[in-house]
Amino acid sequence: MADEVSIKPIHRRWPMQDCPRCGARTRQGTACLAPAVRGKKRCRMHGGAKGSGGQSGRANGRYRTGRYTREANEMRQMVTGLLREVLKLVEKS
Repeated sequence: MADEVSIKPIHRRWPMQDCPRCGARTRQGTACLAPAVRGKKRCRMHGGAKGSGGQSGRANGRYRTGRYTREANEMRQMVTGLLREVLKLVEKS
C-alpha cells in the first residue's frame, strides 16, 4: 500500500455555534436550538428580542382581580342562601 493519507474534513467553529442556546421549550417539548440574544437567556422568537413579551396588567391573561378567592366565593354563597330564604318567605305569604 502506497502512502495512505487520511483526509479528515476541516471542522470549523462559527461564532454562532459557540454562543449559548435558548432555554425555552418548543411545542414538541424539545429544547429550542436557536442561539440566545446577546445578554439574554432566550432567542428572538421566545422573548429575547427588544419589545417582546406579554403585555402588562389586564391585557395579560394572568391578571388577578380577586373575584374568585375563597372569601369572595364564601360571601357569594352566603348571599345566595339568604336570597333563597327570603324568596321562600315571600312565596309563603
